[in-house]
Amino acid sequence: MSRRKTAKYNLAIALDNVIQSPKPIFGTLAGKWKSDYFKNDSSLVLELGCGRGEYTNGLGKLFPDMNFIGVDVKGDRLAQGGRAARELELTNTAFLRIHMQEIDEQFTENEVDEIWITFPDPRLRDRDEKRRLTFHTFLNRYKKILKPGGILHLKTDSLPFFEFSEGSLSENGWDVIVKTNDLYTSEWMDDHYGIKTRFEEMFYEKGFNINYLRAINAK
Repeated sequence: MSRRKTAKYNLAIALDNVIQSPKPIFGTLAGKWKSDYFKNDSSLVLELGCGRGEYTNGLGKLFPDMNFIGVDVKGDRLAQGGRAARELELTNTAFLRIHMQEIDEQFTENEVDEIWITFPDPRLRDRDEKRRLTFHTFLNRYKKILKPGGILHLKTDSLPFFEFSEGSLSENGWDVIVKTNDLYTSEWMDDHYGIKTRFEEMFYEKGFNINYLRAINAK
């Protein structure tokens, strides 16, 4: 591991807004994120596969009366998100380091109000289908922790992944209520609040269309 990455991992350990094993708080907050961590009863929003947490922190800055948690497995990336949150003096954002297969162990049923999935790895090889964040096994976990009627947002530059995700959602008890293959020319352009991840900036500048959909947890 490079010295730079090691420094970021050490930063993640030091930051109290990055929650990971073996910190004592890790694994103790299911059902108690609002009361014990954020110490309020405001809405709880997750960004799954958050990377550096651009969306988590961007939403946290725009909506100070809501709670946001960025979830990823990469400790060095979460460290950057946590450090940025501290620089922005955000007290309503946090970062959780887990594998996404563990998401329903860290949150209880109906605990989450809204989910964002922003520019995940599309994993387009057939053998990687089960690792896509919109594969049915993941969607079933999200349905469990997301309240009935809760919203899932998806943004991606990958049209094949977008089409797969739309089908997977529709087949697994989600109602897709908004979809567009060109977010920035659509009537829903303002619905993403102008926040862009590093990958979105990169692909948008290269001329890629940004696909967006919004689905309701219809359980």
